[in-house]
Amino acid sequence: MQWLSSWDSFVKTVESGSMSAAALRLDCTRAQISKQIADLERIFGTKLFERAPRKLQLTPAGEVFYQQARQTLMAVSNTEVAMQNLGATEPQGILRISATVTLGRKYLAPLLPRLAERYPRLQCELILTDQILDLAEHNLDIALRITRQPPEDVIVKRLGTLKRVICATPEYFHRYGIPTMPQDLSQHRCFSYLLMDNYHWHLTDTAGYEFHIPIHNRIQFNELNSIFSATLAGEGIAILPRYLCDDVLKQGLLQTVLDDYTPHLNFGQYLYACYSASRVRIPKVQIFLTEIEHLFKLVLE
Repeated sequence: MQWLSSWDSFVKTVESGSMSAAALRLDCTRAQISKQIADLERIFGTKLFERAPRKLQLTPAGEVFYQQARQTLMAVSNTEVAMQNLGATEPQGILRISATVTLGRKYLAPLLPRLAERYPRLQCELILTDQILDLAEHNLDIALRITRQPPEDVIVKRLGTLKRVICATPEYFHRYGIPTMPQDLSQHRCFSYLLMDNYHWHLTDTAGYEFHIPIHNRIQFNELNSIFSATLAGEGIAILPRYLCDDVLKQGLLQTVLDDYTPHLNFGQYLYACYSASRVRIPKVQIFLTEIEHLFKLVLE
């Protein structure tokens, strides 16, 4: 249906910020996007964009059409998924999943090929990002999120609790000393994650007493694998998820400290599977939920 393509091009242009960016997402040319939007403006008899030199600005009519078109495209997508799986008992079609980079690399990347081999009619797409993606906008079946407060507009299933440790290399501790109290961390090189409080580390002891420790963090990262690599290089102390560094801890390449204290990050410690109500009974979603529930029951608390 040609109108669906034009509507999708318009929505992608709004969400991408430019026709060129939308063309990249849709694997077409900017000229094609421009023509589709011009056709829509001709059909509706009104301008949808104010075309400024450096950016596109929606007109009031464009804003109304964007909201309606986005909802319509979501409904069409959900209908297609439901019809494709109508009466299906075996997982089939494309299963789109998003997860954090470290979690996806360690657990989902090895899992999905085994799942696809077991179910020949199933295709899997894994999007790894530490950003929170909208399920409907990105046509996701399931999103795995680490958060303190799960979203309220979708179904969520708690999969476990992520244990975090404070660690560095034995060589680092030999050079700079081992912190024995939370306050000692202020005297150390501490790597921080851009999604957390970059100036303090928050810890609690076994009695529940809270410590807010100011830290020196001349280097910050937006991705946990980079923090892990910098820590493993012996250049500082980090708070890392146990699952990420468990192997090197067993090998003695990293060493934990302050084990009687629990570090906390501002985005929480619980892992959730998030999915829309329209996809609950679809076999591909059900089988994936079963698989990850079993998987994370073994590796998480």
